[in-house]
Amino acid sequence: MDGKHPTNETDQVRELDHDEYDPIGTAILVGIYFLILVALWIFMYFVEFLGNGPTVTGVLLTVVGLA
Repeated sequence: MDGKHPTNETDQVRELDHDEYDPIGTAILVGIYFLILVALWIFMYFVEFLGNGPTVTGVLLTVVGLA
């Protein structure tokens, strides 16, 4: 018993093959980062570059322009 080899079934680690690995958490994180990127792009385009609220959408009010 040198600590490098498992002593019973509960100590064994199950290795996943390439086909069994399903990175759903990674896909969710990439989706969240993409949504943040799109939201910041919209903010920068309408508020910083045009100096106006997003008038293209019409009914949608911006929080930044209200004061």
